[in-house]
Order: sequence, then structure tokens, then C-alpha cells
Amino acid sequence: MFDSGVGGLTVLHECLVSLPEEDFVYLGDTAWFPYGVKDPEALRARIRSIAELLLGGRAKLLVIACNTATSIGEDVAREVGETHGVEVVPVVEPQAEIAAAITDSGRVGVLATPNTVESGAYRRALESQHRALEVTEVEAPDLAPFIQDGSPFDAGVLEMARAYCAPLKRAEVDTLILGCTHYPLVAPMLQRILGRDVRLVSGGHAVAAAVQRTLERDGLARSLAGEGTYSFLCTGDVDSFCDLGTRFLQMPLGEVERVEIPGAG
Repeated sequence: MFDSGVGGLTVLHECLVSLPEEDFVYLGDTAWFPYGVKDPEALRARIRSIAELLLGGRAKLLVIACNTATSIGEDVAREVGETHGVEVVPVVEPQAEIAAAITDSGRVGVLATPNTVESGAYRRALESQHRALEVTEVEAPDLAPFIQDGSPFDAGVLEMARAYCAPLKRAEVDTLILGCTHYPLVAPMLQRILGRDVRLVSGGHAVAAAVQRTLERDGLARSLAGEGTYSFLCTGDVDSFCDLGTRFLQMPLGEVERVEIPGAG
């Protein structure tokens, strides 16, 4: 499993709860954070290198726990997965399936990074759900970096969130896709701004369910009782990853190994 930073730990948390018997390795590419404003072609090369590194460790499944990485480079990760005979589970499609299923009005919002919105990945995924949906997408370039920094919430952050939510409120969405795995950390703030009747769809629950279905379908689910292991790799500063990562995972991280991404700039 990999993400641009610690946001994907919200996905790992749900997987650890839903699939406690499985072993997980998580890579946080903190040296390259944020993905949301990176050059798409350079990012695709980076995703290829990360997929090669993780699948070289004989993983049985690769999870892209990052909305931007899914939007920009899911096809690249799948190419690497095919060479290793490994299935890839992205984060966009599972969220789109849930959002399309639970919206009553058909008005769905997407709050995401610029790269994710510009890719059109969520719009395509929602259009494939065979429902007449009115989709409102909003770019939130400053939200993930704020969360990744671990800065305290203040009045300025609240105003930033309100500005991002304003187009969603005008569109009267009844369902909002949190299109970045960092965003669940500010879900209470977003819920207050949008109102309690707006359903928030995060990546964690959606991806954990998709992982479970995929493992069971392919006969790869672990049947042994007891808890599996989880370990961490990061490409940036280990101490900051540990400090902030504990907040995201809501569990102890243990030792984190710093790694370089071969062949990537």
C-alpha cells in the first residue's frame, strides 16, 4: 500500500480493522509530497518505481491509497501489477460506487487535489455507475498540505474549508466524496459546514471492502486466526512521519524504515 504521505494511513486503519489477519506494508512517499500539484508525467514515473519496489517484495495485492496517484497513474501501477501477477486496488472507483448508491438527489460533490480534479477520474467513475448524477468538483490545493504539516486548526483553516465548501453548498450536494485520503482528518469540520444531512464518503471504508472482495475472489484471503503484521517505509524524514502517522493511523507505528525510490527523481 502506498500514498504520497500519511493520508493513506486512514485507509490502512480501515484495512487493519476489517482484515486483521493480513500482513501489510505501507510506503509513505513523503519526500515527494504533495502529489496533488506535481507534473503528471513525472508522477507517473514515480508511481511506476514505487510499484516495482513494493511488488518486488512478493506482495499478493497492491493498494493505491492515494486519490491523486490513482487518478494520474492507476494504469501504470496496473501494468507493473500484471508483470508480477498481482491485482491492484485503487481508491477512486470504490468511492464512486458508494456515492452513487447512497445519494438520494443524484447531486454528488467531489473535494480533491488539483491533479485529481483535472484528471477527470471521479467524473468518469461516477458516469460509469449507470445513474443520472450531477457532479460538482472542487479543487482544494491547500487542504492536504495543511493536514500533512500537522498544523493546529485555527480560524484561518475554518475559513479555507468554508471557501472550498461554498460551491458544494450552492450545488446542494447530498453526498460528498472526500477525494484525498488526508481529508477524513477534517471530516468533522466539513460535516459542520455542509450540514449533517450531507453524507461524506471517505476512501478507507470503500477500499477496505474492495480489498476484502478482491482477496476472497482470488482465493488469497488469509484464513489463519490471529493478527497479522504491519510495517512502514517512508522516503522522507522518519521522525516526522512517525509523529504525524500515529495521529492518522490511531495505532502505534513502531519502527519506520527510510527508503530511496530506485530510478525516480
